[in-house]
Amino acid sequence: MAGYDDRDGFIWMDGKLVEWRSANVHILTHALHYASSVFEGERCYNGKIFKGHEHSLRLLESGRLLDMPIPYTAEEIDAAKEAVLKANGLTDAYIRAVAFRGAGDEMGVASLGNPVRLAVACWSWGAYYGDAKMKGAKLDIAKWKRPSPETIPTAAKAAGLYMICTMSKHAAMEKGCSDALFYDYRGYVAEATGANIFFVKDGEVHTPDPDCILNGITRQTVIGMLRDMQIKVHERHIKPEELATFEQCWLTGTAAEVTPVGQIGDWTFEVGDLTKRVATAYEQLVRA
Repeated sequence: MAGYDDRDGFIWMDGKLVEWRSANVHILTHALHYASSVFEGERCYNGKIFKGHEHSLRLLESGRLLDMPIPYTAEEIDAAKEAVLKANGLTDAYIRAVAFRGAGDEMGVASLGNPVRLAVACWSWGAYYGDAKMKGAKLDIAKWKRPSPETIPTAAKAAGLYMICTMSKHAAMEKGCSDALFYDYRGYVAEATGANIFFVKDGEVHTPDPDCILNGITRQTVIGMLRDMQIKVHERHIKPEELATFEQCWLTGTAAEVTPVGQIGDWTFEVGDLTKRVATAYEQLVRA
């Protein structure tokens, strides 16, 4: 497959569709130097974007948290996503909306004079973790920790927050793992590099309190599903030593969907009935 910069198709940029290969920015774009960028990842199933409006609202909130007001409404962002899907003839696709400080009058840290730009792209993207949906993903333990909300706006889906994700996933892949698990700045279990995490013990579900991690839209959806199933969910701080006591584990995220986990470091988990039930229910929900 051709690289992401060399494909046929269209990308929506700043209010209009442009040819894929022409969707470029200047080398002095502020976001490239200072990570002044926020984004969303979404999936479209059978022509319908799952939770699309919620993603548009979160994009706007991320921009606000980075002092980077995005000059579009949620409804306009929704329309841009629909336009780019139609232009590319896709009904099952991954969608990436990204807002960023562009090139302008400023090239220092301050950038109030630079325009906030918005682009939306889409492409076909299969299972994020490959065959892990059947046998369970294998996770490394990252050496980096999720930061305190006193140091960075952890509620924003901001590009800068993913720097340690890239580094940690590279290190995990070198060990033959699919991903890495972060602890947070206090030492509690946090999340994977691009997905939230859930555990099962004695028929009940435990998941980290999102007080310093992104409260994922898929995470919230799955918690709602579990409660509809009359399954008790504990949102709480989880200590690393508790990993040995859990029976099942799965990841959630737009790209990851619901992916079972078979191993984290030296701890192993079964791809059990509840994990399979949640994965199946989620698949049915997004295609309903």
